[in-house]
Amino acid sequence: MAAGEGTRLRPVTERWPKPVLPIDGRPVIATLLRELAAAGIELAVVVTGYLAEQVETLVGDGSGFGLETRFARQPGVLGSADVVRRGLAAGAEPPFLVTAADTVYAPGAVGRFVREAAGFPGAIAVRRGPGSTGIKVVDGLVDEVVYKGETPFTSAPLWAFGPELVPFLDGLPGPPYELAAAYRRAIVKRLRVGAIEIGKTRDLTYPVDLVKENFPYLGS
Repeated sequence: MAAGEGTRLRPVTERWPKPVLPIDGRPVIATLLRELAAAGIELAVVVTGYLAEQVETLVGDGSGFGLETRFARQPGVLGSADVVRRGLAAGAEPPFLVTAADTVYAPGAVGRFVREAAGFPGAIAVRRGPGSTGIKVVDGLVDEVVYKGETPFTSAPLWAFGPELVPFLDGLPGPPYELAAAYRRAIVKRLRVGAIEIGKTRDLTYPVDLVKENFPYLGS
């Protein structure tokens, strides 16, 4: 998912889209694509929108990152589920992963998620600590998405979709059309959605984060 405007990073994102900005001196989406390739992913469909040409030029055909890439365009702020539907129209086939293009995971975390998610019709990556989206976990399964009660888990922007989960993308309320609604519907229908803990992630949320996330690299 590389279509967002990164409004909290303005004025930086007035000139550059968030996925091309660096963590450890490398564009975030470049690090992510290499992690996907290391996890055995062979095709990445990159859904672009805001300043799309910059993302598409950087990514190219994907050969520099060890996989094949294709592109789809999202014409407006239509939500994360809309992104997935556009990815499917561009050639993605279940089972597949969905990830934000502006997050760096710990080395090997994506591969571990792929392996552990294989036993479920769908899965959501979770991490411990504060976050905007609480996840209620019961016996290793997601019991409630966007949970308002006490929980040690928040969602990370990494999801797994098996073929059983894809129909729940149809008929969502919106726009915007959001993945949380699709997973919530699946859980109500008793589809098993795994909660897979992946540890710390790194993201650029505010302009100061560009300094924080690159300072160790710049000082080495």
